[in-house]
Amino acid sequence: MIHELKEIINQAYINQKKGLKNVLASVVHLEGSSYRKPGVRMLISENLSSVGAVSGGCVEKEIIQRSKSVFKDNKPKIITYDGRYRLGCEGVLYILLEPFSISDELLNAFSNANKNRETIKIESNFKTEDEVFGNFGSCITFKNKTNYSFSNTFNYTSKKGNIFTQILQPSFRLIIIGGEHDAVKLCKIAANLGWEINVITSAKDSKQISDFPGANSVVGDSPETIQFSNIEENTAIVIMNHSYVQDLKYVVKLSEYNPKYIGILGAPNRRERLFNELFEFVPDISDEFLENIYTPAGLHIGAQTPEEIAISIIAEILSISRKKEPFSLRKLNGKIHG
Repeated sequence: MIHELKEIINQAYINQKKGLKNVLASVVHLEGSSYRKPGVRMLISENLSSVGAVSGGCVEKEIIQRSKSVFKDNKPKIITYDGRYRLGCEGVLYILLEPFSISDELLNAFSNANKNRETIKIESNFKTEDEVFGNFGSCITFKNKTNYSFSNTFNYTSKKGNIFTQILQPSFRLIIIGGEHDAVKLCKIAANLGWEINVITSAKDSKQISDFPGANSVVGDSPETIQFSNIEENTAIVIMNHSYVQDLKYVVKLSEYNPKYIGILGAPNRRERLFNELFEFVPDISDEFLENIYTPAGLHIGAQTPEEIAISIIAEILSISRKKEPFSLRKLNGKIHG
């Protein structure tokens, strides 16, 4: 959810430059079940426009209305939203509404943390009551232990009551190796998830970042010269070269690392050949590395078009990274998020 916070912080800073106040709404506690869980946020600006969401739509309208008092008196408060009677979600949301201001120091610290792919901690002070005012607010802490309150009205050192703590991991990273039409489609769809996308195209036919909407970087390189870093965690790699030889060379290069997901396009009958030749080039290749190769990449959902294939690959990446065995939710009897 770091990408959601990124959008909120950037928009809040833009609003400030326009002279508009901001209120941050954060779900800090949940009794029962809900569409989304504690830690989701939305930003409301003084003109009552908003960014982000804490549910499916109905909750947001009420939050905007109840945020008006915070704009008026600058006092943070806790509100509740009982979805049992209005949403059918069988849960009560506790939502912190606080004045939200972004200093240049906070903006720079947040930008650097994202650039360096660092973990961020947010702590929010609250009470499990409705329409209650007090010393409520949130504090963000970075890897170097520097911290900033989201509001000038919040005294973090004298906080009381309950504390909601959230650890935000760096954006999930997708490395796409390939520069053809299907790689562009995968990039576009993954970008909608807020993933950090790095594209590697052929050095002989390198592309521009404008060719891949949503990408963070696009470089031309080769398996002989490419160097990877920090790809062992929170990263997936999809090889889409449409060249068996190039695919093999990249997998040999990746054997020097330990990525958790390597997806490769191609027919199923290529898999045995790929593994056999891998043993020739890397005799001591580990079983763990081979287990992390998924070829053909994607879940078997009947995908045919480049867009559908991209969805099947992304679904597989999510299931692997979150350790879930895919099946239809209609077969589930209990909670979706157990």
